Amino acid sequence: MKRFVVISGCSGGGKSTLLTELAERGHEIVNEPGRRIVKNELAAGGSTLPWTDPAAFARRAIGLALADYAAATRLGGWVFFDRGLIDAAAAVEHLTGEPTLVSLGSTYRYYDRVFVAPPWREIYITDSQRRHGFDDAVAEFERLIEVYPSLGYDVVVLPKVGTAERADFIMRVLNT
Repeated sequence: MKRFVVISGCSGGGKSTLLTELAERGHEIVNEPGRRIVKNELAAGGSTLPWTDPAAFARRAIGLALADYAAATRLGGWVFFDRGLIDAAAAVEHLTGEPTLVSLGSTYRYYDRVFVAPPWREIYITDSQRRHGFDDAVAEFERLIEVYPSLGYDVVVLPKVGTAERADFIMRVLNT
């Protein structure tokens, strides 16, 4: 969908904070599937977590991202996704070798430009939901900046500036 904008990239690169800023400006947002899954699994004592069963976790993220995509079709204006279907499909393909990207990536389209948060050590933190280290986040970023162009997307790397400036940058790019 031309109005569905993905913000992807490095874990701990400021994506969720940026989405909060965009929501405060009145835009619709879709929170990251992975974070929601981890929160629910930890609360329920579940085991579908990226550090215990990464493939099952990524498959569940695909299911949630598909539901998010369908639900977002009822929203108006720009809809900003904190990650989404392509990120989840890329994870499944990376972890299992299952060819998921091409079929899902061609069926469920987002806006042609994808904004990616680059590795940013100064703001990277781990927490109860993000247990992997900075090097893993960098490797994930490197995979994603290859995946999106392979599916016909233009990658726009977000500048390492404050949250409001990042939101302004995105809106300028979208309005050109």
